[in-house]
Amino acid sequence: MAFSSRLLSKSRQVCGNGVVLRQERVIPVRHFADEAKSPPRPVLKGDEMLKNIFLDVKKKFEVALGILRTEKITIDPKDPAAVSQYARVMKTIREKAGLLDESERIKYTIEERTRDIPDVRSYFLALKEIRIRRGLTDELGAEAMMDDALEKIEKQLKKPLLRSDENGMALLRAEFAVINKKLGIRPEDLPKYAEELELKKAKAQLEELEKEALEAMETQAKREEFKDEAMVEVKSLDMRNFM
Repeated sequence: MAFSSRLLSKSRQVCGNGVVLRQERVIPVRHFADEAKSPPRPVLKGDEMLKNIFLDVKKKFEVALGILRTEKITIDPKDPAAVSQYARVMKTIREKAGLLDESERIKYTIEERTRDIPDVRSYFLALKEIRIRRGLTDELGAEAMMDDALEKIEKQLKKPLLRSDENGMALLRAEFAVINKKLGIRPEDLPKYAEELELKKAKAQLEELEKEALEAMETQAKREEFKDEAMVEVKSLDMRNFM
């Protein structure tokens, strides 16, 4: 029996929510009957909120799982076609489940983290911290140019630039327009940059899936029952067989 089919046979012992079914853990039907006879507890507002959150997450999870059960994903981060296909599937999941893409998540994080920051210099520092935490690289050196532009405006104003200063912010935006032109960044190209970001994220996720699959197979290969069987290539595995 092939190594992959052994793995599949193991996976069939697992129910839909990923919990191994054991005879001694089965709950008698009368337990649910007793629960049904008990008077319902009053639902508190906090409980209701948590319940709604749980149901929302459950719904999104079921939508994602339903799509993943029908889509063939090739775990091969070195293959651009596989990366593109994985990114497409993730996009479908986001659209069907109402999830944010990476650009939208970054935008949301920026808005939440910087809402109460009054001055532009502190705002820039927060942006840099968010970028680093997200693993985004400043390959164009835009941050240094933005800092230089801010320094120029603050020297003109002879004071720190506040985000509420409409005239000062207009001057800074004009400087940014010059920077964008110098870097070849156009507003109409933003969707393309967002797509490139999603492809980068998709590749990183496939790399992580590949790593985890290899580690799982290597662990299984050390067991006596698998010692004479060759490991299959990760990219030949069909994730749908393990759901």
